[in-house]
Amino acid sequence: MNGATSLVKTMLASGVDTVFANPGTSEMHFVAALDAHPEMRCVLCLFEGGTSGAADGYFRMKRDVAGTLLHLAPGFGNAFANIHNAHKAGSGMVNVMGDHAIHHLQYESPLKGDTVGISQTVSHWTRMSPDAASVAPDGADAIRAARSRNGQIATLILPADTAWDAADGPVTAAAPPALRRPDDTLVEAMAQQLRQPGAALMIGGTALFGAERELAGRIAARTGCRLICDTLLARIAKGAGTTKVEQLVYPVTPKIAQMAEISTLILLGTERPVAFFAYPGKPSLPEPAGCAVTTLCGPEEDVGWSLQALADAVGASDADAPARFQLDQPAVATGEMSLAKVGQTLAALIPEDAIVCNEAITSGHQVLPLTTQARPHEVLGGTGGAIGLGLPCAVGAAIACPDRKVIALIGDGTAMYTLQSLWTMAREGLDVTVIIFANRGYQILRDELKNVGVNSYGANAQAMFDIEQPVLDWVALAKGHGVPATRVEDADGFAVSLSAGLESDGPTLIEVVCG
Repeated sequence: MNGATSLVKTMLASGVDTVFANPGTSEMHFVAALDAHPEMRCVLCLFEGGTSGAADGYFRMKRDVAGTLLHLAPGFGNAFANIHNAHKAGSGMVNVMGDHAIHHLQYESPLKGDTVGISQTVSHWTRMSPDAASVAPDGADAIRAARSRNGQIATLILPADTAWDAADGPVTAAAPPALRRPDDTLVEAMAQQLRQPGAALMIGGTALFGAERELAGRIAARTGCRLICDTLLARIAKGAGTTKVEQLVYPVTPKIAQMAEISTLILLGTERPVAFFAYPGKPSLPEPAGCAVTTLCGPEEDVGWSLQALADAVGASDADAPARFQLDQPAVATGEMSLAKVGQTLAALIPEDAIVCNEAITSGHQVLPLTTQARPHEVLGGTGGAIGLGLPCAVGAAIACPDRKVIALIGDGTAMYTLQSLWTMAREGLDVTVIIFANRGYQILRDELKNVGVNSYGANAQAMFDIEQPVLDWVALAKGHGVPATRVEDADGFAVSLSAGLESDGPTLIEVVCG
């Protein structure tokens, strides 16, 4: 047994059975070990940003970690943006980053890089195995770290000689440490605060879906407090039957207005809200001056226990029925194309229990509102602000939940960052319907230029905002990656294409011309 085999056996013994991979020469012994264990699912991604984005989507739905296989420091660099997104989402993943053999690191070979340094900028846990005997216990420690604190980024650096040298048997990862819980005094104090006028309970993490969302709704019903959540969310339940929660908007000025009446803000499973960017003359924190902000439970703490303790403290019970979104599906839209009509048809046709991966950065604001009254589903969104998450996130979600329909809402500019994920969808036969909003530009940048006070611009700015000349052909791009595709320019065509995509068991793409 060599070090690589001991690591694969450690992963399997510890319940990690999926690896999103983009290997190189220094990882060949690990590839051979994976090949010898067909019970490990290996998913090839044609760009490292696809591996990390898929591992993120996998964790969000599975609530457990997958591995990634990355090629030295440059490979980790390619994966960095979506590792950053996963870090902000609170997703756990185990990155296996190959490196040169230890004796080879003294030479300035082309791929040599600061593997420890690049990992530590975004990983919660980093370790380089010093020898083959250490690989299995190091791998077990990495898995434990990735599962700790509700999900962390763990990166194990595997020098080539530690993979090929002789090693001992596998190690099973220990359970993660118990999550921190708030003390009873703080819980009681927050229960009293929630009963006061102007109180708001801001929830995040697992409190946004499942039984914990329901419990948060009962607390709000019992106390009369506002129930709110942040703008960028890793996962949230939407649609009919879900407990109503007010989501903060993206633009700073409306967000400030939205929070103007809040005098007490209690955070449970989330960080303090903050403006996405700084703008001249506008505050970074959107809550009003004098608002008392208290963290009852951070994102890395025991959210479920804290919610139950708070519910007990306020006296919430099954009799405290939360406000819910009601089923009120609109008719399928017809006639000329508009983003509102896309949203109308999506709300009409979205299947129950579907997973929507949303990276339609500007179009989504017009498409998604009606889905609150659609069949119950879940939405995975961008969290770290780095674009290129949506397509690989859909890959990971589809692999984690093969019995659920996945719909990816993606802007044409963002899709270009990780379009290789279409090939992985085709390769794996994933049930994903991709909707590309072809507005022919980075519309968000036009809006942001206005936000900093520039209301007109010339040829240079325009050249950096549009993606025309030539126009991207998403039907051709999709078919070139093995995914059937259609282009639609009216609402009737969109309804037909969406219905066909949802009826299919494999990937499809719809290019919506909306610019």
